Amino acid sequence: MKIILALIVGLMVGAAAVWLYGTSQGRATVKSTGDQIENSTKSARDGLQDKMKQWNITPEQIKSDLARTGPVVRRKVQEVGQALADATADARTTAAIKGKLVASRDLSAMSITVNTTDGVVTLSGSVNSPEDISKAMLLAMETDGVREVISVLQVRQAVKKQA
Repeated sequence: MKIILALIVGLMVGAAAVWLYGTSQGRATVKSTGDQIENSTKSARDGLQDKMKQWNITPEQIKSDLARTGPVVRRKVQEVGQALADATADARTTAAIKGKLVASRDLSAMSITVNTTDGVVTLSGSVNSPEDISKAMLLAMETDGVREVISVLQVRQAVKKQA
C-alpha cells in the first residue's frame, strides 16, 4: 500500500515538473536558476584559483615540487609571522619585567625567575616577605603585554641570630 502511494505521489510530482517546464514561465525559471548556479559556481571556482595562486599550490607548482623534492609543504605566511611576533612579544615582556626587577631596590632580580607564555607571566623563586610578592606581582602587572600573572614565589624563612 505504501509503495503504491509513493508511486502515485512520485508520478504527480513528475507530471507537475513536466507541466511547469512546458510553460514559458517554467522554462524561464529553470533557465534563471541554472544561470544563478552557473554564476555561483564560476565565482567559487575563480576564488579557489586565486587562493591556490596566493598559497603557491597550483597544479603546476605541485608537480614542480613533487619532481624536485618529493613532499609538498606550504605554510601560511601570516600564521608564521604571528607565531614569531607572539614569541618575540613574550621575550620582550620577560625582559621588561626582569629590567624592572633589576631597577627595584626592594626586590632581587637574581632570586626571581620570570617566564612568559602567551602573555601569562609566571614568577617563581624566593623573596623576603609577602609584601615583596605583592610588589613583584604589581611590577609584572604594570608591564605591557601581560594578560595574567601567576606567582609561585616563596617567602624565605628568617634566619635567627644567636647571641
